Amino acid sequence: MKQLPMMCLIVVVAVVTVAAQKQEYGVTVTADRKADFSAYKSYSWDPKSMAVLDKNVHQQVVDAVDREMKSLGFEKRPSAPADVRVAYATQRRVDVDTSSKLPPGQLPEYTVGTLVVVMRESANDKEVFKARVKKPIELTPDKIKTTIDGVVAEMFAKYPTRTRK
Repeated sequence: MKQLPMMCLIVVVAVVTVAAQKQEYGVTVTADRKADFSAYKSYSWDPKSMAVLDKNVHQQVVDAVDREMKSLGFEKRPSAPADVRVAYATQRRVDVDTSSKLPPGQLPEYTVGTLVVVMRESANDKEVFKARVKKPIELTPDKIKTTIDGVVAEMFAKYPTRTRK
Protein backbone atom coordinates (compact mmCIF):
# COMPACT_ATOMS: atom_id res chain seq x y z
CA MET A 1 0.00 0.00 0.00
CA LYS A 2 2.96 2.33 0.59
CA GLN A 3 3.90 1.99 -3.07
CA LEU A 4 0.72 3.68 -4.32
CA PRO A 5 1.56 7.18 -2.99
CA MET A 6 5.12 6.82 -4.30
CA MET A 7 3.84 5.81 -7.75
CA CYS A 8 1.43 8.78 -7.75
CA LEU A 9 4.29 11.12 -6.89
CA ILE A 10 6.44 9.71 -9.69
CA VAL A 11 3.61 10.12 -12.21
CA VAL A 12 2.97 13.72 -11.10
CA VAL A 13 6.67 14.60 -11.37
CA ALA A 14 6.86 13.02 -14.84
CA VAL A 15 3.77 14.90 -16.08
CA VAL A 16 5.02 18.22 -14.68
CA THR A 17 8.43 17.70 -16.25
CA VAL A 18 6.95 16.96 -19.69
CA ALA A 19 4.52 19.88 -19.41
CA ALA A 20 7.34 22.24 -18.42
CA GLN A 21 9.36 21.25 -21.50
CA LYS A 22 6.49 21.79 -23.95
CA GLN A 23 6.71 25.26 -25.44
CA GLU A 24 3.45 27.11 -25.92
CA TYR A 25 3.48 29.46 -28.88
CA GLY A 26 0.70 31.68 -30.14
CA VAL A 27 -1.54 34.51 -29.01
CA THR A 28 -3.26 34.81 -25.64
CA VAL A 29 -5.68 37.60 -24.86
CA THR A 30 -7.30 38.66 -21.61
CA ALA A 31 -10.04 41.26 -21.53
CA ASP A 32 -11.93 42.70 -18.57
CA ARG A 33 -15.44 41.26 -18.79
CA LYS A 34 -16.90 44.27 -17.01
CA ALA A 35 -15.33 46.86 -19.32
CA ASP A 36 -17.49 48.58 -21.93
CA PHE A 37 -15.14 48.37 -24.90
CA SER A 38 -17.59 50.18 -27.15
CA ALA A 39 -17.18 53.29 -24.96
CA TYR A 40 -13.45 53.60 -25.68
CA LYS A 41 -12.89 56.00 -28.57
CA SER A 42 -9.43 57.52 -28.03
CA TYR A 43 -5.99 56.33 -26.97
CA SER A 44 -2.54 57.64 -26.25
CA TRP A 45 0.76 55.87 -25.82
CA ASP A 46 1.83 55.40 -22.22
CA PRO A 47 5.09 57.32 -21.76
CA LYS A 48 6.24 54.51 -19.43
CA SER A 49 5.96 51.96 -22.24
CA MET A 50 9.06 49.79 -22.45
CA ALA A 51 10.64 50.30 -25.85
CA VAL A 52 12.96 47.85 -27.54
CA LEU A 53 16.62 48.73 -27.93
CA ASP A 54 16.39 48.78 -31.72
CA LYS A 55 14.67 52.06 -32.67
CA ASN A 56 13.52 50.66 -36.03
CA VAL A 57 11.80 47.73 -34.35
CA HIS A 58 10.25 50.11 -31.81
CA GLN A 59 8.77 52.23 -34.60
CA GLN A 60 7.50 49.14 -36.42
CA VAL A 61 5.69 47.95 -33.27
CA VAL A 62 4.19 51.41 -32.68
CA ASP A 63 3.11 51.70 -36.33
CA ALA A 64 1.52 48.24 -36.33
CA VAL A 65 -0.41 48.91 -33.10
CA ASP A 66 -1.47 52.35 -34.39
CA ARG A 67 -2.87 50.73 -37.56
CA GLU A 68 -4.84 48.18 -35.55
CA MET A 69 -6.17 50.80 -33.14
CA LYS A 70 -7.27 52.94 -36.10
CA SER A 71 -9.02 49.94 -37.68
CA LEU A 72 -10.96 49.53 -34.40
CA GLY A 73 -12.13 53.13 -34.66
CA PHE A 74 -9.80 54.68 -32.09
CA GLU A 75 -8.53 58.23 -32.41
CA LYS A 76 -4.87 58.62 -31.48
CA ARG A 77 -4.08 61.48 -29.13
CA PRO A 78 -0.51 62.69 -28.57
CA SER A 79 -1.09 62.75 -24.80
CA ALA A 80 -3.84 62.67 -22.18
CA PRO A 81 -6.76 63.05 -22.02
CA ALA A 82 -7.62 59.80 -23.82
CA ASP A 83 -9.96 57.00 -22.88
CA VAL A 84 -7.16 54.43 -22.70
CA ARG A 85 -3.38 54.29 -22.61
CA VAL A 86 -1.46 51.71 -24.60
CA ALA A 87 1.92 50.25 -23.69
CA TYR A 88 4.01 47.39 -24.99
CA ALA A 89 6.98 45.30 -23.97
CA THR A 90 9.16 42.84 -25.86
CA GLN A 91 11.47 40.01 -24.99
CA ARG A 92 13.71 37.75 -27.04
CA ARG A 93 15.16 34.38 -26.09
CA VAL A 94 16.65 31.30 -27.69
CA ASP A 95 14.86 27.96 -27.41
CA VAL A 96 16.45 24.57 -27.99
CA ASP A 97 14.63 21.67 -29.65
CA THR A 98 15.29 18.98 -27.06
CA SER A 99 13.08 16.49 -28.90
CA SER A 100 15.55 16.38 -31.80
CA LYS A 101 17.39 13.12 -32.41
CA LEU A 102 20.70 14.96 -32.70
CA PRO A 103 23.35 14.50 -30.00
CA PRO A 104 23.71 17.11 -27.22
CA GLY A 105 25.62 20.16 -28.40
CA GLN A 106 24.09 19.86 -31.87
CA LEU A 107 20.44 20.43 -30.96
CA PRO A 108 18.65 22.99 -33.15
CA GLU A 109 18.23 26.46 -31.64
CA TYR A 110 15.79 29.14 -32.71
CA THR A 111 14.96 32.67 -31.63
CA VAL A 112 11.60 33.23 -29.93
CA GLY A 113 10.06 36.67 -29.59
CA THR A 114 7.44 37.78 -27.09
CA LEU A 115 5.35 40.90 -27.55
CA VAL A 116 2.85 42.10 -24.95
CA VAL A 117 0.42 44.96 -25.60
CA VAL A 118 -1.53 46.33 -22.64
CA MET A 119 -4.43 48.75 -22.65
CA ARG A 120 -5.39 50.58 -19.45
CA GLU A 121 -8.20 52.97 -18.69
CA SER A 122 -6.70 56.44 -18.32
CA ALA A 123 -9.07 57.46 -15.54
CA ASN A 124 -8.15 54.72 -13.07
CA ASP A 125 -5.17 52.81 -14.53
CA LYS A 126 -7.27 49.63 -14.67
CA GLU A 127 -6.01 47.05 -17.15
CA VAL A 128 -8.83 46.26 -19.59
CA PHE A 129 -7.03 44.41 -22.40
CA LYS A 130 -3.79 42.47 -22.64
CA ALA A 131 -2.57 40.56 -25.67
CA ARG A 132 0.55 38.44 -25.65
CA VAL A 133 2.17 36.64 -28.53
CA LYS A 134 5.08 34.25 -28.25
CA LYS A 135 6.48 32.82 -31.49
CA PRO A 136 9.67 31.75 -33.18
CA ILE A 137 10.90 34.70 -35.25
CA GLU A 138 13.45 35.52 -37.89
CA LEU A 139 15.48 38.60 -37.05
CA THR A 140 16.56 39.47 -40.56
CA PRO A 141 15.70 43.09 -41.39
CA ASP A 142 13.70 42.09 -44.47
CA LYS A 143 11.40 39.78 -42.45
CA ILE A 144 11.01 41.47 -39.05
CA LYS A 145 8.52 44.12 -40.25
CA THR A 146 6.27 41.49 -41.81
CA THR A 147 6.50 39.42 -38.64
CA ILE A 148 5.59 42.37 -36.40
CA ASP A 149 2.67 43.39 -38.62
CA GLY A 150 1.39 39.81 -38.63
CA VAL A 151 1.58 39.18 -34.90
CA VAL A 152 0.03 42.54 -34.00
CA ALA A 153 -2.84 41.81 -36.40
CA GLU A 154 -3.30 38.39 -34.72
CA MET A 155 -3.38 40.04 -31.30
CA PHE A 156 -6.01 42.62 -32.23
CA ALA A 157 -8.11 40.07 -34.14
CA LYS A 158 -9.17 38.96 -30.66
CA TYR A 159 -10.16 42.45 -29.47
CA PRO A 160 -13.62 42.27 -27.84
CA THR A 161 -15.42 44.58 -30.30
CA ARG A 162 -13.76 43.13 -33.40
CA THR A 163 -16.34 41.72 -35.79
CA ARG A 164 -15.74 38.02 -36.31
CA LYS A 165 -15.60 36.87 -39.94
